[in-house]
Amino acid sequence: MRIGVLTGGGDCPGLNAAIRAIVRKGIDRYGHAIVGFRDGWRGPLENTHEELTIESTRGILPRGGTILGTSRTNPFKRDDGPAVIRENLESLHLDGLIAIGGEDTLGAAAKLHDDEGLPVIGVPKTIDNDLGATDMTFGFDTAIHVATEAIDRLHTTAESHNRVMVVEVMGRHAGWIALHSGLAGGADVILIPERPFDIDEVCRLIRSRHSRGRYFSIVVVAEGCTPLEGTMEIMAGAEDEFGHVRLGGIGQRLEQEIERRTGYETRATVLGHTQRGGSPTAFDRVLASRLGIAAIDAAHNRSWGMMPAVHGTRIELVRLRDAVASLRTVPVEEYEVAETFFG
Repeated sequence: MRIGVLTGGGDCPGLNAAIRAIVRKGIDRYGHAIVGFRDGWRGPLENTHEELTIESTRGILPRGGTILGTSRTNPFKRDDGPAVIRENLESLHLDGLIAIGGEDTLGAAAKLHDDEGLPVIGVPKTIDNDLGATDMTFGFDTAIHVATEAIDRLHTTAESHNRVMVVEVMGRHAGWIALHSGLAGGADVILIPERPFDIDEVCRLIRSRHSRGRYFSIVVVAEGCTPLEGTMEIMAGAEDEFGHVRLGGIGQRLEQEIERRTGYETRATVLGHTQRGGSPTAFDRVLASRLGIAAIDAAHNRSWGMMPAVHGTRIELVRLRDAVASLRTVPVEEYEVAETFFG
């Protein structure tokens, strides 16, 4: 068989580990040829590709990013997108395609399989950990380690200067990074997209700490957070090809509002893309490798339209369309655990 592979959406620690696993088992065990498409869905649209070999993927396990490059290209933004992809897959004599990505990349993969009949398998990755049908995605563990270390470092400068430190982390629709890093880092307030926040309550918690002689506070906020309607203004950005507004800025707005309302010196730190970069943790290297192995096994068995998912400690195949049917968001009971430590 000849199998294509691409990485789409935001880059993520563990992508190279997944690519390496697909190539290693695909070639060594099954004798398949593996073709890598460049820059996400742009690759099969523009037919930019390269042959992947065991030698060309040697040493990439600990590397962050993706050797194939990535983009947020949406194949359905072109009227002839699906037809062009089919034509290019056929011209390369490919039996199928493995798409490694998050909500948008795998949503396109599911649609290409269900509506266009293309042989596609998905692999779940995203630091946001918000894909349905899987308990965890690779990239998340690395992201929360980076964020937690940053919060630990900010604690010392916050305490030294008696400041309120606002730490903005990633998380468009789901607050998993904010919740886990904030809880691990001892944050005094954690704000997540699932629960619109009350700026008055945030300020009350900070004032309560000051009244007890704790003259610094750490506020962790996910980039997709929104205030309760009418309580605070926020800015909207431009949209990408999947209709998502470019996020960022809630940290600075909170910095201004907290200082204005409390009078306490406040500073914001936006972790941004540092959460997605760098070497993956051991956990993410192992998880990405396991998912890559499961993906090439599924391709070998021609289990198209499926995605390997984490259920407990097991890797099991689920239907790709089920994986993107809904987002995995933070449940109320998990947020309530963190609320115990607020203020």
